Amino acid sequence: MAYLFDSFEGWKKYCEEKNFSLAQTVLEYENDQKNRSAQQVNDGLMKAWSVMKDAVRSGLEEDMTSRSGMINNGAKKVYRYPKAVLSIEFQRLISRALAAKEVNSCMGLVVAAPTAGASGIMPGVLYTLQEIHKIDDQKILEAMMVAAGIAIIIEQKASIAGAVGGCQAETGTAAAMGAGAIVYCLDGNIDQVFNAVAITIQCMLGLVCDPVAGLVEIPCVVRNASAAAIANSSAQIALADVSSVIPVDEVIEAMGEIGASMETRYKETALGGLAATKTGQAIAKRVLIRDIEMLPDEKVG
Repeated sequence: MAYLFDSFEGWKKYCEEKNFSLAQTVLEYENDQKNRSAQQVNDGLMKAWSVMKDAVRSGLEEDMTSRSGMINNGAKKVYRYPKAVLSIEFQRLISRALAAKEVNSCMGLVVAAPTAGASGIMPGVLYTLQEIHKIDDQKILEAMMVAAGIAIIIEQKASIAGAVGGCQAETGTAAAMGAGAIVYCLDGNIDQVFNAVAITIQCMLGLVCDPVAGLVEIPCVVRNASAAAIANSSAQIALADVSSVIPVDEVIEAMGEIGASMETRYKETALGGLAATKTGQAIAKRVLIRDIEMLPDEKVG
């Protein structure tokens, strides 16, 4: 019987008892629970990785103007800006996270990792990590398996949906997945991977989901970039053997508790936060009017 991913403590114990890596346990789970061979899993992950990379490229090369007009090729502007705040690598990291998420906002093809609203984080993190450290694709695919295991446990103990737990559940989970994947790729041990997850979530606890006009554009796109940056900072801290102090399972439980007590208006309803601002309401009205005006043409078509 494969490990069923109900806690990080249990995942670590299972790995130690079986002498498995984190990725091996996910592969065993896929085989045992879903009857997928190692080759099938690998092929599926390679397809997902290809889509992620294509989303990054598309976001930086093609026109990314959303129907609402709120998204207007921001990733390109950041990528091409001549002055880097920290380093060119950091600039590329956040540009790529923006790019992949802009593709989603412009109705392009992305990988929900774990959701479409957070679909820029893993591509931005992994694309940049591979470029800097020359990591081969197979290691990236293993890291994606580790990230999947992380997401499964967070979903069990808290949530990965903004409508349930706020943006901490979506971008927070994606950032935790990215941080764990980074540490895994750079040969961190299990404790370091899990510390990266815990530190990331600690940094994102309480983040609300307040999409302007109910669209997954503002502030979702820029939050993907910020979350990618947090994933990298958390990985750097964890790799240095700095403890999260609060165990990762307890951190996720705190995330679940916060999500459960969060007011409904802060959970993807577009009734609170940025969506409720004067400008946010004006944008929502314009989007609604535009949608109504387009209905007759759509019916004719």
